Amino acid sequence: MPFARLAEVTTPTARIGLGLAAVGRPGYINLGRERDLPAERSVEAMRERTYEVLDEAYARGVRYLDAARSYGRAEEFLAGWLDRRPEVRDVVVGSKWGYTYVADWRTDVETHEVKDHGVATYERQSAESRALLGDRLDLYQVHSVTPGSPALTDPELQRRLARLAAEGVTVGLSTSGPAQAAAVRAALEVTVDGEPLFRTVQSTYNLLEPSAGAALAEAHEAGRTVIVKEAVANGRLAAPEQLPEPLRRVAEETGAGPDAVALAAVLRRPWVSVVLSGAATTAQLDSNLAAAQLRLDDEQSAALTALAEAPKAYWRHRAELPWS
Repeated sequence: MPFARLAEVTTPTARIGLGLAAVGRPGYINLGRERDLPAERSVEAMRERTYEVLDEAYARGVRYLDAARSYGRAEEFLAGWLDRRPEVRDVVVGSKWGYTYVADWRTDVETHEVKDHGVATYERQSAESRALLGDRLDLYQVHSVTPGSPALTDPELQRRLARLAAEGVTVGLSTSGPAQAAAVRAALEVTVDGEPLFRTVQSTYNLLEPSAGAALAEAHEAGRTVIVKEAVANGRLAAPEQLPEPLRRVAEETGAGPDAVALAAVLRRPWVSVVLSGAATTAQLDSNLAAAQLRLDDEQSAALTALAEAPKAYWRHRAELPWS
């Protein structure tokens, strides 16, 4: 598996990856984007911002890079950066299919992406991803799987994914929604010709929404690579104007940013292989990476555990975040 390469990286930040959702398109649901991004979010401006963040991430020891078809031009930007940096051969490149970006590089549209896990969408998007990333594509994930997804039930789709795996691309999935745990457990049961299909699982897990934790621990125990996304809850655990008091207090005690504390709390879980930073600036990335060397004590961890919300309430709040 390509993730075995990460075990050879000795930098403390090797367990932190970089997700490109916030820089591959002009609009996203993260808080504070008006502060983080250029006033003019042209394709070229966002391309240059992506290159800046990728350069900093690589220099700081980050070795997993995560994109998706629905992240605007994220795959294109990542492919361009890899072309500019031919000496970079030790990164693991992941992407996702299952959502189609339809916002046409605008932030003021009603619909930004359309979800479909059918065979036709897989064939179209996998061809698009491979045209851009070629043999640099190490991991291809079904995007945002829920318990009713065809990825868990459609034998023809599963056979096609297995053919991709036979070609050397690791097949995984990401999950979302209040039933993530059920989706993860269902994915662990999917086999093709007696072999497990999904070798990686990427799920939302953070101080506000830890409900998938037990299922992710089971995935780790079953030999899957576990990637955590949205560790700062789309900015809710980093925005200074709305920090939960226990998080603010622990950040003050440790001298770290609240984002680093939130990421460190995730890294404390022994079943986490990689936790993603969703940084849109190099300053954000540097603050996130401080998590790699931040050690929380048991009292601090217990205080942060109390922040957990009911899963349905968390996902309802997330659905109400505006695209900006």
